[in-house]
Amino acid sequence: MKLHHTTLGEGRSPVVFIHGLFGQGKNFSSIASSIGDVATSWLVDQPNHGGSPWTINFSLDEQADLVAAWLRETVPGPATLVGHSLGGKVAMRLALHHPELVSRLMVVDTSPTRNGATSHFAELVSAMRNLDIANVGSRSDADSKLTPLIPDPEVRGFLLQNLKRHGGHWAWNANLDLLGDNLHIVAGWPSIEQSWDGPTWWVVGGRSDYVSGEDMAVMRQYFPRVVSVTLKKAGHWVHADEPEAFTSILRKFLD
Repeated sequence: MKLHHTTLGEGRSPVVFIHGLFGQGKNFSSIASSIGDVATSWLVDQPNHGGSPWTINFSLDEQADLVAAWLRETVPGPATLVGHSLGGKVAMRLALHHPELVSRLMVVDTSPTRNGATSHFAELVSAMRNLDIANVGSRSDADSKLTPLIPDPEVRGFLLQNLKRHGGHWAWNANLDLLGDNLHIVAGWPSIEQSWDGPTWWVVGGRSDYVSGEDMAVMRQYFPRVVSVTLKKAGHWVHADEPEAFTSILRKFLD
């Protein structure tokens, strides 16, 4: 599977950014540009997202295996993985199953546990499914029609990046039905015996409810060298809420 990706920067360290649910690789463009002097960054669209192909089934391990296969063909040498939310879970599974591909691991605002905070995506998926795409005239029209169901303009804007014009009509670029039907898998964490002892930094938003205090013991079980960093002013989208602080942390991690 050839995953859609873009490359930014000319630095020595290979860094791969793995976005969250309904995101795209381009969500990390500004972060990748800001570390371009020390890293070459690959911004990949996960399977079932953005410009990448869709799959018939969905699991965290299948997503991780497909990204791993793409890594082997595309990125030279072991890379630093930076994974946010669903991308963080995929990055963790990838490090556990394919350790030879990973030099460093940065997990952003998620944990190797079942995460109840993801449940709010059910309402967002329902709103996206109920949008009458056949009668959408423009992106602003879609934004207006979604407003009663998704009042937060930032959340609407994030989701509407998945709405693309194909020929003469609008369609969702993300595999909405597959992802929407498998939110329980997105929120979960299948049991796994492996651990990975490479350098791991765990960056958490202080205003997010995606990570609990009890998660550290589980995180350390899988990643014994984990170092936890909390950005107190950030919510779940840590890199968007505190981009300068996040970039500073990432630079230190790459050093």
